[in-house]
Amino acid sequence: QVQLVESGGGLVQPGGSLRLSCAASGSIDSINTMAWYRQAPGKERELVAGITIAGSTNYADSVKGRFTISRDNRQNTMYLQMNSLKPEDTAVYSCYADRIITTRKDRLFENWGQGTLVTVSS
Repeated sequence: QVQLVESGGGLVQPGGSLRLSCAASGSIDSINTMAWYRQAPGKERELVAGITIAGSTNYADSVKGRFTISRDNRQNTMYLQMNSLKPEDTAVYSCYADRIITTRKDRLFENWGQGTLVTVSS
């Protein structure tokens, strides 16, 4: 079993910054793809940013230039640095991990964390 636990959410004023973390635990050998998704009230879940084990990244147009995704493969941890936050960034941010190889060489797909709430408001 693999667990994903997010942290770092909270209330921040417009223009402020937050750093989210996602820690993956369990008998993990490697994780190919990790990503952050978000879901705002009344809206569908959307991809915010993704990163591969090789470090290739992609971002939603709405966050380009403001958010930075990174990961530590040895610690199986992913981060999202969010700067210049806007009220429209308010959402539950969830960690996603796909194509996990365990130490037993099992392959796991599409694992999700519980999410952490980010509220941008004055």
